Amino acid sequence: MNNSEKKRMNGEAEEENEEDVEDEGRDAWERTYTDERSWEALEEDESGLLQPIDNKAIYHSQYRRRLQSLSATSAASRIQKGLIRFLCVVVDLSKAAGEMDFKPSRMAVIAKHVEAFIREFFDQNPLSQIGLVIIKDGVAQSLTELGGSPEAHIKALMVKLGCAGDSSLQNALELVHDTLHKIPSYGHREVLILYSALSTCDPGDIMETIQKCKKAKLRCSVIGLSAEMFVCKHLCQETGGSYMVALDEGHFKELLLEHAPPPPALAEFAIANLIKMGFPQRAAEGSIAICSCHREAKVGEGYICPRCKARVCELPTECRFCGLTLVSSPHLARSYHHLFPIEPFTEISARQFELSRVASKTCFSCRESLLTPGAACTKCKQYFCLDCDIYIHESLHNCPGCESRRITPAAASATKS
Repeated sequence: MNNSEKKRMNGEAEEENEEDVEDEGRDAWERTYTDERSWEALEEDESGLLQPIDNKAIYHSQYRRRLQSLSATSAASRIQKGLIRFLCVVVDLSKAAGEMDFKPSRMAVIAKHVEAFIREFFDQNPLSQIGLVIIKDGVAQSLTELGGSPEAHIKALMVKLGCAGDSSLQNALELVHDTLHKIPSYGHREVLILYSALSTCDPGDIMETIQKCKKAKLRCSVIGLSAEMFVCKHLCQETGGSYMVALDEGHFKELLLEHAPPPPALAEFAIANLIKMGFPQRAAEGSIAICSCHREAKVGEGYICPRCKARVCELPTECRFCGLTLVSSPHLARSYHHLFPIEPFTEISARQFELSRVASKTCFSCRESLLTPGAACTKCKQYFCLDCDIYIHESLHNCPGCESRRITPAAASATKS
């Protein structure tokens, strides 16, 4: 080691020591504010005073933009969506997930928002199934098999939290390929990778694995928590997925939840199929039977397959003995809104709100006064506040004004008769 290298190393050590001394010199409350960067939540108003950023207004504007983009895409062409999805979520738990650029760490942020994503996914796709895969120490491990129980997936992920070793994208793709290539043609095979590392340590040629995934009709999407990587972008381009890099925790949550609604089906893979489904009855209370899922004796729990009378724990699922797809009628009803979504409401501008009589009206849904510009249904012309607008389009999937117009004539005819 020459003198210049020694000087350079000594200089780096001195800089690190100075940073440590600077942190130790701060009080606890100062370090808290420095870590949280709370000043970024402030903005300057017209008079030059500081005020907190209106996150609610930002959320409303993001929602309106997302809704308008979805409606523009739907209006451009008829889009077929996959209602029965088989999604493998790959979580990178290599040592890169321990980085603290996301507070408190990337791993903690991923775990928090994956839990919310799993619940939202099953709310939006009641006929679909999820499987969890983690990457740790250069090896891909299957945490959960494809299934429809959100609690089972969340519990398995929380137990295995911990980051170590390198990341291997090829091993993860090989594992999800072996899991999804057996799915019937009516199921849409999707992979969502939450990638923290800036490299991949692979045992072979990852390009061959990408082509194998493309041939098996896997749609692979990646959300990066570090800089953009060519191999991830190439994977998404080849398989028809999307690749985005999260800027912060809020952006990561937004990108993750965009994968909850069913995406448009790829043109060459959109094949219409008739699917045999069974509607099982709930097992009688106090009855004892062996569950075909876990091969354990359970008392009064689960459902009975209408074809082979086997016991299963949860719905939707596939019977392990006869292969019949088992669902419940509410699952089909909740999937219906993706086929016929509600049209976006017409947003009322601030000037129109001031000049018209809208200000004297109330929201048709919550009956609160419209103190700020809301939106109006294009069919029934009823006015709604922004909160009700979001609730109607994202949860209710039915316009109260339009539904009341259908109920009123029926009630009038019943009264006359």
